Amino acid sequence: MNSERPPIYLYTDGSSRGNPGPGGYGVVLVCGNLRREMSEGFALTTNNRMELLAVIRGLRAIKWTGAQVHVVSDSSYVVNAINKGWIRSWQQRGFAKVKNVDLWLQLIPLLNMHSVVFHWIKGHAGHPENEKCDQMAVAAALGANLSEDSGYEGE
Repeated sequence: MNSERPPIYLYTDGSSRGNPGPGGYGVVLVCGNLRREMSEGFALTTNNRMELLAVIRGLRAIKWTGAQVHVVSDSSYVVNAINKGWIRSWQQRGFAKVKNVDLWLQLIPLLNMHSVVFHWIKGHAGHPENEKCDQMAVAAALGANLSEDSGYEGE
């Protein structure tokens, strides 16, 4: 991987107001002294979809391949799927009975483009970037002109 560039810290959070309900995600990317914030809201989705979409959108925003990326998330769903190898076993079983397959299939190639390590942190525990992501996710979920989550199929 590219050792000439500093590591990227990708902080993420997702939110839904009701589960399912209006939802949003928040992303903070930090690389050296550069910082980028992103968020988006959806009319009908779930919290897990927003947690996962935050990671996808954050990884897509990285402008080069081979980055050293530290994903920091309060989502046990996302972090455990990677760190405990669930995603590999889901993939081997053809994602049978797995929710959010559309998003997992988007995430896999992004993970292969970089050196990505996932870190779980406790949510709502005062971590500045996690709190910022939460604020952005909630604001996006409560915003006007929400997008359609085309992959949400009702559960």
